[in-house]
Amino acid sequence: MSAESRPRIGVILANLGTPDAPTAAAVRAYLREFLSDGRVIEVPRLIWFFILRLFILPFRPSRVAHAYASIWAGDSPMRTTLLAQTDAAQVRLAAAFPDLDIRVRPAMSYGRPALRAALAALQAEGCSELVVLPLFPQNSATSTGPVYDQVGQWLAGQRRLPGVQIVRDYHDHAGYIEALALSIEQHWAVHGRADKLMFSFHGIPQPYADKGDPYPEQCRATTAAVVRRLGLADNEWVMSFQSRFGLQEWIKPYTDKQLEAWGQEGVASVQVVCPAFSADCLETLEEIAVENRDVFLKAGGQRYEYVPALNAQPAHLDMIEAILRARIAAATGVDPR
Repeated sequence: MSAESRPRIGVILANLGTPDAPTAAAVRAYLREFLSDGRVIEVPRLIWFFILRLFILPFRPSRVAHAYASIWAGDSPMRTTLLAQTDAAQVRLAAAFPDLDIRVRPAMSYGRPALRAALAALQAEGCSELVVLPLFPQNSATSTGPVYDQVGQWLAGQRRLPGVQIVRDYHDHAGYIEALALSIEQHWAVHGRADKLMFSFHGIPQPYADKGDPYPEQCRATTAAVVRRLGLADNEWVMSFQSRFGLQEWIKPYTDKQLEAWGQEGVASVQVVCPAFSADCLETLEEIAVENRDVFLKAGGQRYEYVPALNAQPAHLDMIEAILRARIAAATGVDPR
């Protein structure tokens, strides 16, 4: 089959977003877009308009930019990892489906590369089917929701509609659980085991969970599956939530409060893994690896280690490939090699 006659399939790997640079101006532009999304902040729009512009955007960007500068290495770690994941998926899927023209693109819900731009580019290239994989293992209206919204808004303006599949979540996918377990075991092989293993997930406000957001339940399911795979006893681990923002109550237990309590109780060593993050970013490299380390050590702890996100580890790429292979086969009727 000639390259020109092969069915053309578009694949998008989507993550949350990142500023273009570790500067106050770039962070302000990113936060304005991110925090203006009603999926993220469920506050009456007029009230939030003034809060955002009078109390957040004038002050927070400088502090956040300083944090980004501490982890920046030529580009945002999240974007660098997303591009590596995209390149790997392109190679793997092209080999798995030689009779299809697979085109894999990176995208962000906020910032660049923009999700709508990726959709438009694949449409312009003649892709008849689109598969969108939000790289959020656990489904939440605050993360996966905006991907659905943007895809829907883009589709509303199209006359020639492609077939579209969006992967809702993969919190209990066997490949994902295995990749997490392997990453922890590999860390243990190099550093030994700590007294406690903490599964720290990004938090959401408690009212969001009360309204039915599935995120906390799926976080618990992920943790339980990894705990079973590793054979951990009940007193060897805990699940917690990080990254609180604002004054309202968020889902508990809080990561920093748990670490502080452990330090005060005489727990000597802790290892922290963040299963909700498919790529290392500000929340893992600065908040977890640095800020929360200081919390634990100042409270009396002696040893603190962060287990890196799955990033472009082979087992993680295997999982991404497996999910996409199944979706592409379902959309085209073509079995992978």
